[in-house]
Amino acid sequence: MSRVDDALRKALGIEAVEKLPGGGVLDCYWVSIGGAQRFLKTGPGRYAEVLAAEAEGLAALRGAGARAPEAFACGRVGATAYLLLEHLELHTAGDFAALGRMLAKLHRTTGPRFGWERDNFIGPTPQANGWCEDWQEFFVERRLRPQLELARANGFSVEMPSLSSLEGHKPRPSMLHGDLWSGNAGFHEGEPVIFDPAAYYGDREADLAMTELFGGFPPAFYSSYEQAFPVEKGYSSRKNLYNLYHLLNHLNIFGGSYLEQVNATLRLLR
Repeated sequence: MSRVDDALRKALGIEAVEKLPGGGVLDCYWVSIGGAQRFLKTGPGRYAEVLAAEAEGLAALRGAGARAPEAFACGRVGATAYLLLEHLELHTAGDFAALGRMLAKLHRTTGPRFGWERDNFIGPTPQANGWCEDWQEFFVERRLRPQLELARANGFSVEMPSLSSLEGHKPRPSMLHGDLWSGNAGFHEGEPVIFDPAAYYGDREADLAMTELFGGFPPAFYSSYEQAFPVEKGYSSRKNLYNLYHLLNHLNIFGGSYLEQVNATLRLLR
């Protein structure tokens, strides 16, 4: 949709709307409600679950002490799904050392098991969760295998990688953002903010690994994280396995342009 329809305007009490550039299936707006500025995401009704999972993930991040936009409301009005969020002026420049410390603090929040109480989404792709006592089992069965099966259904020949890097690795179930690349972090008034999560409890290295994909973050981020919460021996191998999940997801969403990167990562894991 290119505009906020009248039913949604009435339901939320929207007084003014400014359409933001970009978007795809989901449209984004600045809106005014009761004289306050808010950020609104809308899309077809089938995206109601996607937006509800996002709102729940943002609440979990905030509950663990991370700065993330507050979700005020989400739901569906007629054929339109929506998510109403806190208005933040986000920028790409800011205190990356503070971002590293904030992520370390998030990761120190732990759960009883690996997973999450509901399934959610990694981008538009369904992400299976549930609960699991064993990290390797969770990562293989709830992360890698579904993406590998989807890749094969999409016509790509991709095999299960070696899991030797996980042998003897016993991480704590840390609160994860789940989709932490540079496009899902920014700065409001110079302070770090993270958003668009795919939250669950997992190995904190999975979050840290993804920050190295798609451009990565500046050195100040990694040095401050390491000072606050040093990574364990073997991370340099495990990060390739963890990033394979995201590369497979991109292969399944965007097609063969990611196949060589997937294959290059598989070669590193042999």
